[in-house]
Amino acid sequence: MTDDAPPKDPRPNAAQMASPTYRLAALDQDFLLGSSMRGVRFLLEFAKADEAMRSWGVTSTIVVFGSARIREDGPDPHPRWYAAAREFGALASQRGGAYLDGGTERNNVICTGGGPGIMEAANRGAADVGAPSIGLNITLPHEQEPNAFSTPALTFRFHYFAMRKMHLAMRANALVVFPGGFGTFDELFEILTLRQTNKAPPIPIVLFDESYWRKIVNFEALVECGMVAAGDLELFQFAETAEGVWDCLLKGGLKPYGERGAWKAARDQRLE
Repeated sequence: MTDDAPPKDPRPNAAQMASPTYRLAALDQDFLLGSSMRGVRFLLEFAKADEAMRSWGVTSTIVVFGSARIREDGPDPHPRWYAAAREFGALASQRGGAYLDGGTERNNVICTGGGPGIMEAANRGAADVGAPSIGLNITLPHEQEPNAFSTPALTFRFHYFAMRKMHLAMRANALVVFPGGFGTFDELFEILTLRQTNKAPPIPIVLFDESYWRKIVNFEALVECGMVAAGDLELFQFAETAEGVWDCLLKGGLKPYGERGAWKAARDQRLE
């Protein structure tokens, strides 16, 4: 005797299980990448980098800005700027507290935007002396790849400029700015604005190569036109060598090796 009835569908709920709405939310890329989840993605970009840096004991950083277009073998004065950034990355790592040395915290770790040029040079200097350094890359239409010298486990990629800037600023014990263009100006003046308005703790800010900066920006004209107060020009200093940068940072209040400084005090009071 034969049974000509069609076999029963072993999974009559196949359509339900295949529906996008049935996917676990955490595994549904269409959902996670949708416009309604922008806030969640923003939070994820904060949490991922924060968790990794905590696991490495990174308590504070020295942020180094500068042009991605500067090359070690580029036209003068590019090689001088590159060499100085590399030298500074090395000496700040050695003197600032980037090594654990049997402790649990790393202080004044070199932190850059993670790309080429000055960013590469500062990360490279840290690598030269066996110290970790951070690279905070950004996704761009013309893809920026990480340089080869930031510590792999501390190399990140962000979609949101705002979150990248937050990570650049929130642990910074100091800011060192080498010659650069629009992107460098954006980052520099954002930190200067935070300092001017007391939205960030007092940290030393050093601009490398005074002749470049005075050629590009007429700071005194801002005072003359009433756009900033004369005292606002005291928010930053100039230096001409890597050693000179370090001296300016120390005079500006940088505390090597985990000593309690302005950043930690302000974080205890306001940022947590």
